[in-house]
Amino acid sequence: MANEPPATMWEGRFIKVLKQGPWEYAARSGDMQAAVILAITDADEIILVEQYRVPLGRRCLELPAGLVGDTDAGENVADAAVRELEEETGYRAGAIDIIGEFNSSPGMVSEGFTLVRARNLSKVGDGGGDEHEQITVHVVPLVEVKSFIDAKRAEGVAMDVKLLLLLGDQLLR
Repeated sequence: MANEPPATMWEGRFIKVLKQGPWEYAARSGDMQAAVILAITDADEIILVEQYRVPLGRRCLELPAGLVGDTDAGENVADAAVRELEEETGYRAGAIDIIGEFNSSPGMVSEGFTLVRARNLSKVGDGGGDEHEQITVHVVPLVEVKSFIDAKRAEGVAMDVKLLLLLGDQLLR
């Protein structure tokens, strides 16, 4: 199976479905990747976003994130993270640290993302994303993250798997 090249079953602007042997999986079209942003203010608050996600049919709580190179070919991860953080949240990062690359659901999707940490944040706008996103920005004290997530879950809001990053120390106790 590893030697057999994948066959494209369907391809759109942003994703494609591939088949390799018995496996079917989704992949990003072209050479696009994603940046996921861990943004913590100087007051020890995490910046989260909430938006409607069509595949889930409901709103989802997430770390800010976006595609690299979807507007400018050749864009690097750090520049995309700065752009997406400001667009989604209204915060501008003075510095971006690359944490590393991760895969979100490797049994079904080949897409990975680069996790970055945004530092030296300044509030420069309202955020909210583009005209299609309707993003709600939440600035949550780190000490209240678990109760905030629990409350959002009780409201029926979906939780992005990357939020486990914020709950890790509590889950491992």
